[in-house]
Amino acid sequence: MSEERLSIADYPLAEKRPEMVRGKRGKGLNEITLEALLEDRVTLEDLRITAAALRQQAEIARAAGRGTLAANFERGAELVDVPEDTIMRIYELLRPGRAQSQEALLAAARELREQYGAKGMAAFVEEAAEVYERRGLFKKRF
Repeated sequence: MSEERLSIADYPLAEKRPEMVRGKRGKGLNEITLEALLEDRVTLEDLRITAAALRQQAEIARAAGRGTLAANFERGAELVDVPEDTIMRIYELLRPGRAQSQEALLAAARELREQYGAKGMAAFVEEAAEVYERRGLFKKRF
Protein backbone atom coordinates (compact mmCIF):
# COMPACT_ATOMS: atom_id res chain seq x y z
CA MET A 1 0.00 0.00 0.00
CA SER A 2 1.01 3.59 -0.25
CA GLU A 3 2.87 5.37 2.54
CA GLU A 4 0.05 7.85 2.98
CA ARG A 5 -3.41 6.44 3.42
CA LEU A 6 -5.71 6.69 0.44
CA SER A 7 -9.28 7.83 0.93
CA ILE A 8 -12.41 8.26 -1.13
CA ALA A 9 -11.15 11.74 -1.99
CA ASP A 10 -8.41 10.03 -4.05
CA TYR A 11 -10.92 8.20 -6.27
CA PRO A 12 -10.55 7.82 -9.20
CA LEU A 13 -6.79 7.56 -8.92
CA ALA A 14 -6.16 8.22 -12.62
CA GLU A 15 -7.80 11.63 -12.26
CA LYS A 16 -7.06 12.62 -8.67
CA ARG A 17 -3.64 11.01 -8.15
CA PRO A 18 -2.26 10.15 -11.61
CA GLU A 19 1.32 10.18 -10.29
CA MET A 20 0.46 7.03 -8.30
CA VAL A 21 -0.72 5.03 -11.31
CA ARG A 22 2.00 2.87 -12.85
CA GLY A 23 1.87 0.09 -15.41
CA LYS A 24 3.48 -3.29 -15.03
CA ARG A 25 6.82 -2.03 -16.39
CA GLY A 26 6.73 1.09 -14.20
CA LYS A 27 5.50 3.59 -16.78
CA GLY A 28 3.32 6.40 -15.50
CA LEU A 29 0.12 7.53 -17.18
CA ASN A 30 1.90 10.55 -18.62
CA GLU A 31 4.26 8.19 -20.48
CA ILE A 32 1.49 6.24 -22.17
CA THR A 33 0.75 8.32 -25.22
CA LEU A 34 -0.17 7.69 -28.83
CA GLU A 35 3.30 8.91 -29.83
CA ALA A 36 4.96 6.45 -27.45
CA LEU A 37 2.77 3.66 -28.81
CA LEU A 38 3.67 4.49 -32.41
CA GLU A 39 7.36 4.50 -31.44
CA ASP A 40 7.04 1.09 -29.73
CA ARG A 41 7.86 2.56 -26.32
CA VAL A 42 4.53 1.30 -24.94
CA THR A 43 3.48 -2.34 -24.91
CA LEU A 44 0.50 -4.27 -23.60
CA GLU A 45 2.46 -4.85 -20.38
CA ASP A 46 2.28 -1.11 -19.74
CA LEU A 47 -1.51 -1.29 -19.83
CA ARG A 48 -2.00 -4.35 -17.61
CA ILE A 49 -3.38 -3.89 -14.12
CA THR A 50 -0.85 -4.29 -11.34
CA ALA A 51 -1.16 -5.82 -7.91
CA ALA A 52 -0.24 -2.41 -6.46
CA ALA A 53 -3.10 -0.71 -8.33
CA LEU A 54 -5.59 -3.29 -7.08
CA ARG A 55 -4.32 -2.87 -3.51
CA GLN A 56 -4.74 0.89 -3.86
CA GLN A 57 -8.31 0.36 -5.03
CA ALA A 58 -8.85 -1.95 -2.04
CA GLU A 59 -7.58 0.75 0.30
CA ILE A 60 -10.02 3.28 -1.15
CA ALA A 61 -12.90 0.78 -1.01
CA ARG A 62 -12.14 0.03 2.61
CA ALA A 63 -12.04 3.77 3.41
CA ALA A 64 -15.49 4.03 1.82
CA GLY A 65 -16.82 1.27 4.08
CA ARG A 66 -16.92 -1.29 1.25
CA GLY A 67 -15.08 -4.17 2.93
CA THR A 68 -16.35 -6.88 0.59
CA LEU A 69 -15.26 -4.92 -2.47
CA ALA A 70 -11.88 -4.30 -0.82
CA ALA A 71 -11.45 -8.05 -0.21
CA ASN A 72 -12.26 -8.74 -3.88
CA PHE A 73 -9.61 -6.23 -5.00
CA GLU A 74 -7.07 -7.81 -2.62
CA ARG A 75 -7.77 -11.29 -3.97
CA GLY A 76 -7.50 -9.90 -7.50
CA ALA A 77 -4.10 -8.43 -6.61
CA GLU A 78 -2.94 -11.91 -5.66
CA LEU A 79 -3.97 -13.27 -9.06
CA VAL A 80 -2.21 -10.71 -11.27
CA ASP A 81 0.81 -12.94 -11.84
CA VAL A 82 -1.00 -16.29 -11.83
CA PRO A 83 -1.07 -17.75 -15.36
CA GLU A 84 -4.39 -17.36 -17.12
CA ASP A 85 -4.74 -21.10 -17.77
CA THR A 86 -4.37 -21.78 -14.04
CA ILE A 87 -7.01 -19.17 -13.20
CA MET A 88 -9.42 -20.61 -15.76
CA ARG A 89 -8.85 -24.20 -14.57
CA ILE A 90 -9.58 -23.22 -10.96
CA TYR A 91 -12.54 -21.09 -12.03
CA GLU A 92 -13.98 -24.12 -13.81
CA LEU A 93 -13.53 -26.20 -10.64
CA LEU A 94 -15.45 -23.57 -8.67
CA ARG A 95 -18.53 -23.93 -10.83
CA PRO A 96 -20.98 -26.10 -8.88
CA GLY A 97 -21.04 -29.66 -10.11
CA ARG A 98 -17.69 -29.42 -11.91
CA ALA A 99 -15.21 -30.51 -9.21
CA GLN A 100 -15.48 -34.22 -8.47
CA SER A 101 -14.53 -33.89 -4.81
CA GLN A 102 -13.61 -31.57 -1.99
CA GLU A 103 -10.00 -32.68 -2.44
CA ALA A 104 -9.93 -31.23 -5.98
CA LEU A 105 -10.72 -27.77 -4.62
CA LEU A 106 -8.34 -28.18 -1.68
CA ALA A 107 -5.57 -29.12 -4.12
CA ALA A 108 -6.31 -25.96 -6.12
CA ALA A 109 -6.14 -23.92 -2.91
CA ARG A 110 -2.76 -25.48 -2.04
CA GLU A 111 -1.48 -24.64 -5.52
CA LEU A 112 -2.54 -21.01 -5.17
CA ARG A 113 -0.93 -20.73 -1.75
CA GLU A 114 2.29 -22.67 -2.39
CA GLN A 115 3.10 -21.80 -6.00
CA TYR A 116 1.79 -18.25 -6.20
CA GLY A 117 1.61 -16.98 -2.61
CA ALA A 118 -2.10 -16.22 -3.09
CA LYS A 119 -3.14 -16.79 0.52
CA GLY A 120 -6.43 -14.89 0.39
CA MET A 121 -7.52 -16.59 -2.81
CA ALA A 122 -6.53 -19.97 -1.37
CA ALA A 123 -8.68 -19.30 1.70
CA PHE A 124 -11.57 -18.36 -0.61
CA VAL A 125 -11.27 -21.67 -2.50
CA GLU A 126 -11.00 -23.60 0.79
CA GLU A 127 -14.18 -21.91 2.01
CA ALA A 128 -15.89 -22.88 -1.25
CA ALA A 129 -14.74 -26.48 -0.75
CA GLU A 130 -16.38 -26.55 2.70
CA VAL A 131 -19.63 -25.05 1.43
CA TYR A 132 -19.76 -27.35 -1.61
CA GLU A 133 -19.20 -30.37 0.65
CA ARG A 134 -21.95 -29.27 3.02
CA ARG A 135 -24.40 -28.63 0.16
CA GLY A 136 -23.48 -31.70 -1.89
CA LEU A 137 -22.31 -29.71 -4.90
CA PHE A 138 -19.53 -32.09 -5.94
CA LYS A 139 -21.69 -34.58 -7.77
CA LYS A 140 -22.38 -33.96 -11.44
CA ARG A 141 -25.53 -31.90 -11.81
CA PHE A 142 -25.94 -32.26 -15.56
